[in-house]
Amino acid sequence: MNRLAAEASPYLKQHAHNPVDWYPWGPEALARAKAEDRPLLVSIGYSACHWCHVMERECFEKPEIAAIMNGLFVCVKVDREERPDVDALYMDAVHAMGLRGGWPLNVFLMPDARPFYGGTYFPPRQWVSICQQIGEAFHSQRQALQDSADGFARSFNQTEREKYGLLPEEKPVSAAEIGQLYEQVATGFDRQRGGLQRAPKFPMPVVWQFVLRYFQFSNDTPALSALKTTLNGMATGGLYDQLGGGFARYSTDGEWFLPHFEKMLYDNAQLLSLYAQTWLVSREPLYRRVVEQTVGWLEDEMSSPEGGFYAALDADSEGEEGLFYTWTQAEITETLGQVWGPLVCSFFQVTEAGNQHDEASGQPTGRNILFPQKTIESFELENGLLGGQLAEKLAMLLKAREARIRPGLDDKILTGWNALMLSGLTDAYRAFGEEKYLQLALRNARFLDRHLRNGGDLFHSFQAGRAVIPAFLDDYAALANAYANLYQATFDEHWLEVAGQLADTAIRYFGNDDDVFFYYSDERHSDDLFARKKEWFDNVIPSANSQLAHALHTLGILLDRPDFQELSGKLFAAARPLLLQHPESLAHWASLAVLRAEPSVEIVISGPAALDFRRELEKRYWPGKVLAGATTRPGRLPLLEGRQPTEQTLIYVCRDRVCERPVTSVAEAWELMG
Repeated sequence: MNRLAAEASPYLKQHAHNPVDWYPWGPEALARAKAEDRPLLVSIGYSACHWCHVMERECFEKPEIAAIMNGLFVCVKVDREERPDVDALYMDAVHAMGLRGGWPLNVFLMPDARPFYGGTYFPPRQWVSICQQIGEAFHSQRQALQDSADGFARSFNQTEREKYGLLPEEKPVSAAEIGQLYEQVATGFDRQRGGLQRAPKFPMPVVWQFVLRYFQFSNDTPALSALKTTLNGMATGGLYDQLGGGFARYSTDGEWFLPHFEKMLYDNAQLLSLYAQTWLVSREPLYRRVVEQTVGWLEDEMSSPEGGFYAALDADSEGEEGLFYTWTQAEITETLGQVWGPLVCSFFQVTEAGNQHDEASGQPTGRNILFPQKTIESFELENGLLGGQLAEKLAMLLKAREARIRPGLDDKILTGWNALMLSGLTDAYRAFGEEKYLQLALRNARFLDRHLRNGGDLFHSFQAGRAVIPAFLDDYAALANAYANLYQATFDEHWLEVAGQLADTAIRYFGNDDDVFFYYSDERHSDDLFARKKEWFDNVIPSANSQLAHALHTLGILLDRPDFQELSGKLFAAARPLLLQHPESLAHWASLAVLRAEPSVEIVISGPAALDFRRELEKRYWPGKVLAGATTRPGRLPLLEGRQPTEQTLIYVCRDRVCERPVTSVAEAWELMG
């Protein structure tokens, strides 16, 4: 075993038996590189990454290749989910080299950790050649490599204002500008199949959350149509686990057919919110079923005994990608019989030859991805089936699948990803009123509170029964958002108080006097990095700075903290110039623009029926509303001052702290809201 055997990360432990002399990221590896004047080879991946496993089998498990690596470099293995700061910094460096990023990410560094070359997956012969060439260049072309590393270091240590020429614009967002943001984003829509016009095709819930908010703002029916086409395409495609619930990370094609089968907590968290909130607008039965199934998958496969949620499921089982999720025609017929077997095969477009093809030869493999492209209800109607009959047969397939060898589980628990799922469960509860969703959310919130928070401080990861690594900005921002959301679903002020503490700590640890944007890591992480990154471009997950801006906006209202609202406004003003040019890359900022374009609606509910009234008020999608309330005990919030509970439940509707007369019914409140 190498040094990785002592690490908590499941991904690092997977490499503990490699003949490569791996180090984890940290001072020991960096000190050796400097002492021996050797370049560092940093290989970054994660446990659910298919091509990471392929490169390990082809290269890192081979003694002859490991000997070359060990002889030339100090070799470091990084779990990108455990150290997202390291991953983000070197991913940006590879992009700056003009190369396409991805995982596995393999980066070559000078002994002081500054990068000079990198890439992603390399087949064995090419990998050996690259290693040997770089090992030779480190001695024969040292100055050129040094100059390259110096250039990257200078670039990465510029402020965002210097890098992008940003001049903050602190002025209101107009309705016309909101429309322009949407039109720019909409140019990339695939109107036929949903999603964006590209392959591979990612769900990108951050983009579609903006589209949903834009529809509520504008009542633009083509926007809603594009959103529904996307949600329908994903939910009836191979991207979605048609039997067990939950979405894979992305589709390799443009039709949502062939996924990379790994399931990530962060995707499913955001999609839970998106499907639940879109159901409020559309009342599509498909969206409710997706939420129910995905929560079931979360309970069955992703929940720790303590109440945390695991990070990811691998794509591979038994050494083959997708084997757990695909079927032969014979397997389905054997499970369901000669009557229902062919019918279910027809529903899923299953054939004897197989609809899945070998990547190298292009020939059918005999295995099938379940790809209905229609809802259960529409298929039952077309075939004269009784409602619920098809669902019963799918449950039989799911039970049969449970006997298979499961994909590997990455059982580390990440604060930021758990916070996204906490928000997803809370959004599902607020939409559907299902008590189970709230209890799951509360269990998770208490786990995070107990195991990953120490006062206002957070840890990033919970592994092997212990919290490790100081938290990053997105951990603080996502959890502050989640707790503010949970408060609005429960009126339990504990969650709001903690959210405020987390926001204050984030400002203290990650702030920057020279620039508005906050650092992604604090000084405790950055001793061994050549630069501190600021994350503010949105991607598959909203950026840390945009999440913080959202949290400060909401908490500023709920806690009556003008300093929070002012800082949220400054963050938005700094992002605004680039947002107007590239909204597709700043979609979460675009969602904040929609919230800022209209006065906030503060709804205070006070009295014994406050929670019942809250449930009624949640039956419409209204992202700009903020809820506060108290049932029988006096509340401590500024919004409740002078509005403490009495025998009669009253609803106060306010805009920018200017309130209408109190009313006694939800119908009257909706009238006041317009």
